[in-house]
Amino acid sequence: MPEPTTKTLPLFADTKLRVSPDDYVVISLPPSAEAWARNLKLEPFSSVTRDQDEVSLVVKAADWARYGSGETGAKAQGPYTLITFDIKLDLSVVGYLSVVSSLLADNDISIFAVSTYLRDHILVRKGDSCRAVGLLNGLLERSKGLLLKK
Repeated sequence: MPEPTTKTLPLFADTKLRVSPDDYVVISLPPSAEAWARNLKLEPFSSVTRDQDEVSLVVKAADWARYGSGETGAKAQGPYTLITFDIKLDLSVVGYLSVVSSLLADNDISIFAVSTYLRDHILVRKGDSCRAVGLLNGLLERSKGLLLKK
């Protein structure tokens, strides 16, 4: 597993985790549903991403049940738990999410990563969320300890 570098160690030491109490779903829609998806009245946290083959949504399960569970061609998976790394990261930071994803992968926990301009977020299967949060909190605490030793 990659360990925090001298550049990312202070970032991990300063990171707080925010774990959403809401269940989330990840949805794949056909490209023709883009306008519909962008017009949804979604509450934070949500994400609408479009590539050449699909429109992907990350939304609260309750929003999906209210707005779109009958949308033609939709494929939804969940429930997921949203974990936000509550630290503002500059876009030039290298390796932050690599450490996170490797730690969780080494423990057989898959992630769906979503980054915004300032923060990174991951979604983990709800059944894995307690283990994931424990592992991540351990990483943050180890980082604080290593930083104090320097």
